[in-house]
Amino acid sequence: MVVPSPVLRTRLEQLVCRLRRTRTEFRHDFERISAQLGRTLTVSERQARRWLAGGLDGLPHPAACRVLEQMFGESAERLFGPAETDVPVESATTAVLEPAPVNSEPVGTLAVQREVALAAAESARFGQSAEQSNVGPRALEQCRADLTRLVTRYPSRPVYPTFMELCALRDRVFALLEGRQPPGQRRELYLLAGALCGVLANASLDLGRRQAAETQARTAFLCAELAGNNALCAWVRGTQSLIAYWDDRPRDAVELATDGWRYVPETGTARVRLAAIEARAQAQLHHQRATENALARADRAREEVRDVDDPGGLFAFPVAKQIFYSATARLWLAGHANCATAERDAANAVVLYETDPPQQRRLGELCLVRLDLAVARLGRDDLDGAAEQVHDVLAVAADRCTDSIARRLGQVARVVRRPRYRTSAHATDLGDRIHLFIHPGLPVLAGVDG
Repeated sequence: MVVPSPVLRTRLEQLVCRLRRTRTEFRHDFERISAQLGRTLTVSERQARRWLAGGLDGLPHPAACRVLEQMFGESAERLFGPAETDVPVESATTAVLEPAPVNSEPVGTLAVQREVALAAAESARFGQSAEQSNVGPRALEQCRADLTRLVTRYPSRPVYPTFMELCALRDRVFALLEGRQPPGQRRELYLLAGALCGVLANASLDLGRRQAAETQARTAFLCAELAGNNALCAWVRGTQSLIAYWDDRPRDAVELATDGWRYVPETGTARVRLAAIEARAQAQLHHQRATENALARADRAREEVRDVDDPGGLFAFPVAKQIFYSATARLWLAGHANCATAERDAANAVVLYETDPPQQRRLGELCLVRLDLAVARLGRDDLDGAAEQVHDVLAVAADRCTDSIARRLGQVARVVRRPRYRTSAHATDLGDRIHLFIHPGLPVLAGVDG
């Protein structure tokens, strides 16, 4: 006698039959999987019968749906829909209604079928979550535009207001990183976060907070590595070297610049900057040959630059700045020939900086190279030529004074306070002007060196 195949009423019943599970086993499976998901649920015999038969108006409770989706790797809507017609009827048995015979199918085969189904469900869920993002294309585009605007304006604007704007944008990017994004968007966010922390490191240095600058730079470097961006890694290493240089740690500055050299930038001038910063630190250590080698590397790196810096602005290292750094290095090395070269380089850099449109002029850098020019002129006792540069700096620095400008002014003041200028009223006046600029409100006392 041929036993007629059962009529399968739902996709759920179809899958249970295919796995040759009884209703009791199905209920136990449901309870076990729910416990794995963090909350043990049970299903009664009557509920199980209604589920399998499709005797519901709609779907079960969402928690039950999640468990069923985990068990079978299909949506609840599909599970409680009609059985698929392309499944051979003979593959179904009455096992869902009656206990399965003890040896109806090897246990290993049943386990494999269930694990395969569960693995498929887990992969499907991961795929769905991987596509989710709390960042829309417009949000990323706006963050990039804001970053470009800030780093472009930074060299020509007062530092502190820009610092506050950078903090606000960084906080926006950090908040986005706390959400979920596809890998490409996440790398872009890390790149933005790294750039912002890098500029904040530079701003902290300009505001005279070197420890805060180092903290910002460490975070910037971490983000650059997470973004997988060599140009930003090299630029941040340069910033760390710059911090060490202004903190009077030239050996650390050399080591950081050397370490940054291993990152070959995708585009831009980060390597030119690294070599130029290293040259100043080597010169501060009075290493003539190492300084010359670093300056030569900067020239070679300039020839190897591929495409422009992104996002530009503060991240770019223009030719004027390279010449300015060379002048500083020559001043550190001292000697008649080096001072003559430094004066020539500084004068050329001033001309190049002044060719920029006023709204794009790098005021802080221009002030510093003017002070290098002043020091070079003092080296040959050209007090009038030095004073001219200092007066220009004082006029500009009234609106944009950085810690490095103040320190460099103090060094100039110490030069004009030397015994050789003691009888010069012009030198005394220049020293007093610098002192009143750096220490407003404090009286000028005899012997004060600024």
